[in-house]
Amino acid sequence: MKNYLLNMKSLVAGAAILLSVSTTSKAQESDSNNDESRNWKKGEFGMRFMPTFSGLTLNTGDGGTTKGTANLGFGVGAFFAYNFTTHMGVQLEGIYSSFSQKYSEKDVEREITLKYFNIPLLFSLNTGINKLVNLNLVVGPQMGISVGSRIQSQGTGDSTLIDPVLEVKKGDVGFAYGAGIDFGLNESRTIRLSLGYRGVMGLFDISDNSRTKSTDNYYVLDKTKIKTNAAYAGVSIRF
Repeated sequence: MKNYLLNMKSLVAGAAILLSVSTTSKAQESDSNNDESRNWKKGEFGMRFMPTFSGLTLNTGDGGTTKGTANLGFGVGAFFAYNFTTHMGVQLEGIYSSFSQKYSEKDVEREITLKYFNIPLLFSLNTGINKLVNLNLVVGPQMGISVGSRIQSQGTGDSTLIDPVLEVKKGDVGFAYGAGIDFGLNESRTIRLSLGYRGVMGLFDISDNSRTKSTDNYYVLDKTKIKTNAAYAGVSIRF
């Protein structure tokens, strides 16, 4: 009987310990969920700087084509994001970008510069926007509006060399994609530093060869689609 009572006391003590551990664990989990809830901010606004490289196929005066040498361009912009959960969201961006290409033709150096205001609408996947470090992927369409283009030439070259004409359509549509990493800068992780990559594949021909040109001119762009690769760095605030 004595052994039986000792066993019962041991069982009761063990049950009490398990109940205490379980209650503590649930309390910690509840506190963690409350912290998560307090940190959950669905909106986000940010600014970015985007060094950009581009690739274009260019026509030459003798009827051939050449690949221009890409110069480092730049982009600056802002974005607004809405996060459905800590792992999924959408973001609308506005980006001004300028990029250029250089090529040589019979001792004449030419440089083409294109300027666009781009509006990507992207779907985002995140490992956890409330975390100290968040990895993300984005994909979606991008609409571009041409806000300027020019061609500059240096050198005398051959006297028989004909002049290039640069004509660009007002609009462009592309497919944007990218990846990045975000770092929470404050305790609540509502202020974030972002670093990443963004690529854009143009879907349509941007060249406009509908205007009349003389026999002394040629269109430098023909059936040309824009392809760009950019890095970005920026800061944002969640609200």
